[in-house]
Amino acid sequence: MQAPTSDQWGQLWLPLWPYASDELYRGIYRMGRADALERRYIEANPQALSNLLVVDIDHPDAFLRAVHDRGGCLPNSVVENRGNGYAHAVWAMAEPITRTEYAHRKPLSYAAAITEGLRRSVDGDKGYSGLMTKNPVHTDWDAAWLTDHLYSLDELAEHLRGTGYMPPASWQRTKRRAPVGLGRNCTIFETARVWAYREVRKCPDRTPASSRWLYEAITAEVHAQNAGFSEPLPAGEAEGIAASIHRWITTKSRMWADGAAVYEATFTAIQSARGRKSGQARKGQQEHAIDRVRMAIQEGTDGY
Repeated sequence: MQAPTSDQWGQLWLPLWPYASDELYRGIYRMGRADALERRYIEANPQALSNLLVVDIDHPDAFLRAVHDRGGCLPNSVVENRGNGYAHAVWAMAEPITRTEYAHRKPLSYAAAITEGLRRSVDGDKGYSGLMTKNPVHTDWDAAWLTDHLYSLDELAEHLRGTGYMPPASWQRTKRRAPVGLGRNCTIFETARVWAYREVRKCPDRTPASSRWLYEAITAEVHAQNAGFSEPLPAGEAEGIAASIHRWITTKSRMWADGAAVYEATFTAIQSARGRKSGQARKGQQEHAIDRVRMAIQEGTDGY
């Protein structure tokens, strides 16, 4: 298990002007690649792409956790703090995952779920954002290069399903309280788009002025959600999410094409249907509770 060389790391690592730092608490700064490679911490991926999936393992046996029961899905590199055994495990992708406003959301969501599965498989840090990683070619770390293989998302997903760590589909609806890595991008997109669908009701017409107002409202909401993270997405990436939501609403959705009156009527009908369904469910629960009380009373009477 050799330490990765600069050439090996350079084949996987993409940023040309990455963030880098020797001490994270003193701040991170953009610099040229040559200077960044001399720093202890370095940006894992450029703003628009994710070429590496990185998991932070804050356990003294981090290396063993990273390689145990991996079969053909070993991390490409494990970068270890020799003082406490904590490490970053890095899986390199055959095809980078796009994070711009033009990206398809399903691959990004899929990659976020796989990153969560990798984290679960080693009991990794839930709060790790994936922005900065230990520089594997820096002499302060013990780094092992385990494989040159570049992974597809399907390969990693199959491995995680086989070991039981791939999160279920419901994770996409419950991860919002503590998203990590790519999950921040997916979380903001999912919550902001639902918010935006309701905001369309405030547009009196479908003029360019209304479209511009909606775009500004969505952008403000996305930035507000992004600010809630301890380590927010870059501003450009947040703006890309807002642009993607706005573009879909105004060019693809019926809620915009059908006009304000039709959308309002449809929205009201949907809300009424949900209200009736909720009321029927509550009524069924009440009737069930009453039946249980009656049965209990009857059993008590019979026993007496």
